[in-house]
Amino acid sequence: MHDRDRHRRTRSPCGGEGQDHFHGLAPTATAEEVAEAEAILGFALPPPLASLYREVANGGYGPDYQLLPLIGEGRTVLSEYRSERSASAEEETPYWPADVLPILDWGCGMYAAVDCRSETATVLLFDPNPMADDGAEAWFLDAESLTEWLETWLAGTGWYREDAYEDENVAYPEPWDMAASRIAE
Repeated sequence: MHDRDRHRRTRSPCGGEGQDHFHGLAPTATAEEVAEAEAILGFALPPPLASLYREVANGGYGPDYQLLPLIGEGRTVLSEYRSERSASAEEETPYWPADVLPILDWGCGMYAAVDCRSETATVLLFDPNPMADDGAEAWFLDAESLTEWLETWLAGTGWYREDAYEDENVAYPEPWDMAASRIAE
């Protein structure tokens, strides 16, 4: 499926049917705003993530609590990344990996995050609840790509849906094997 088709499918459940399906979404981030965010971060966004912010909306759609805006006022991807990296560096047990952006706050300290070193924008789950003495224990692989993660949301088959426990075919996130090395950076 072409990226534009994926974006059209992503936008449709967000705002309704027909020609008015863009109604209600936040404006998109401009190419300049994405470039500014990348300059502040010191690394590039993976193409699928940058494309979503430039072509769909600057957050405000997606599973449950919806994607955080990349830029703007209040809580953003940039502010949450800086906050988590800073707090992690001050902890006895560091927990936030380099170049992993929080894109959605699930609540209870949990985030969906994107590995920006992955061309496919691998989606990770940060769940601090099982973390004891090792920050890597909080990181799980949710989807090999942002596209796969969004397709799961659109299909209504994600592990996070209320009735997921009744479905034996639900794929639950597995531990992320790169967490420890990336946290150490």
